[in-house]
Amino acid sequence: MSETKNIVEAPASPDRRSFLKRASMGSAVAVASSFAFGGLLKQAGAVTSHSETKKSGLTEGDREILIAAEIAEALAVTTYTHIINTAPFFGNLQSDDQGYLINARNEEMSHYLLEQSATGQPSPFAKFYYPANMFADAQTTLNVLVTLEDAFIAAYLVGVRNFSTPDLRVTAARIMGIESDHRTLARVVGPGVASSDGGPIENITGFAGVPESVDPPNNNGYERTLCWTRISQAVAALTPFVDANAANSAGFDTSKVYEFQQFTPVLPNPLGEFISFKGC
Repeated sequence: MSETKNIVEAPASPDRRSFLKRASMGSAVAVASSFAFGGLLKQAGAVTSHSETKKSGLTEGDREILIAAEIAEALAVTTYTHIINTAPFFGNLQSDDQGYLINARNEEMSHYLLEQSATGQPSPFAKFYYPANMFADAQTTLNVLVTLEDAFIAAYLVGVRNFSTPDLRVTAARIMGIESDHRTLARVVGPGVASSDGGPIENITGFAGVPESVDPPNNNGYERTLCWTRISQAVAALTPFVDANAANSAGFDTSKVYEFQQFTPVLPNPLGEFISFKGC
């Protein structure tokens, strides 16, 4: 048996260049330490009072995780919406690949509404920024999409670790499983990108910043935690998508702002719908 090697998934605290360095987009990210969770929400005017937190039955830590999840889900819905509506490569995909993207959008919207029902408040951010060519170039789109799904998986694992009740932890695990589906299926899309759109795409770069072969698309034996143990780490990684200054420092295209639009989701199968926070 070969000697086991020490494997580090990602630094526990993302540095100022971490996000796009890992996404291999070629420009530096400035995720300043001042954008810790509380500071970011205070800037957005979304800090919840102690009495409101107590009334909801959630701990302050629960609420922080859920609001961060709302931000992530709003970003996910916006990302899938614009892939479907504006990305040139979408129309040239096979119907099953299109179906994945369409249903992922519905699933992310369902997650958002569930979390909003728990917190009683919407995402404090409803406008997002993306790297240049995000929806115009298929390789960029899939790199960023997989990077985001990597981040969402790790963020929900923080919930599994830190939520105050078993019911919330199980709910986080249930959502994390769907985000894992999305990551794998995004990698399935790569080889199906038409040659006219720059395909087939055989390597996709996610959060780790390393181009990974899409063969096989399900290339994880275990989900990647990114070594995150606090929800503020997830918020820091996503800050360039929500804050104009951080987006500009990251080299994102700040001339375009993409708005989150709510809708009523339709899940593809009643057996896969949410039943209760108890998971029964």
